Amino acid sequence: MDEIVVGTDGSTHGRAAVRWAARQARRDDVHLRVVHAYDFGWLADRFAGAVEYREGVDAHARRIAAEAERAARETAPGLPVCAEVVVGETVPALLGRSSARLVVVGNRGRGGFASLLLGSVGQRVAAHADRPVVIVRGRSDADPGAGPVVVGTDGSPGGEQAVGLAFAEAAARGATLLAVRAHSSAGSPPVPDLRRLAEAEEAALAETLAPWRRRYPHTPVQAAAVQEGAARMLVELSHTATLVVVGHHGTGRTPATLLGTVALQLIHHADCPVLISRP
Repeated sequence: MDEIVVGTDGSTHGRAAVRWAARQARRDDVHLRVVHAYDFGWLADRFAGAVEYREGVDAHARRIAAEAERAARETAPGLPVCAEVVVGETVPALLGRSSARLVVVGNRGRGGFASLLLGSVGQRVAAHADRPVVIVRGRSDADPGAGPVVVGTDGSPGGEQAVGLAFAEAAARGATLLAVRAHSSAGSPPVPDLRRLAEAEEAALAETLAPWRRRYPHTPVQAAAVQEGAARMLVELSHTATLVVVGHHGTGRTPATLLGTVALQLIHHADCPVLISRP
């Protein structure tokens, strides 16, 4: 059974993620699983009052999960929703669901130091997931048809996958697809060379989009090959977009290098939800 899995911590950003995931699950006609995970440190078990403390923590966790489930049902009446409390680390709890077609997390958690930790959780989920991940941030409650679905592509396997997902999301929302291929003119080549570079990039973008245009003939498409940094361009476009889609391009060992520069910039600075695809 396909489902969307969304993590929540009871924060404002966590509730926004739940509402976004509920709307997405209704569009996709799949179940929604709300997960609240907390890690009960073993040190706490060694002190007096540990049993009572843990019971209080458990009760609080169940309230967070129940409130999130209620918010999901109110957002998408009739949607099949289940809520689950997991004792353990958040990242494995969210990524260990083989039935999840999509994992959704909020941009930040509760204030102060906790927000830094939960922001790190979102980044690690995006970096290590083996399926698409959405980081819900910015204008997450905007009308899904009010702005375009924006996709950045560079011809890589991750970029190709991102284009396919972006077309599907634009079609589901009745939105325009805006495809952007950013390229650099580093070294300032002569003007004729710049012109040929621009023409080559436009041709490459058209070739990437062609099979998806045929598959989604009723989805309006705008395409642009631009001489600008990809991250800066996509962040700028996010101010009027309903969703930004980008491929997973990283190769390193840390979450930052695993994600790639463009995806990392987007999950920190975009003004709308960001969908990170997998090759």
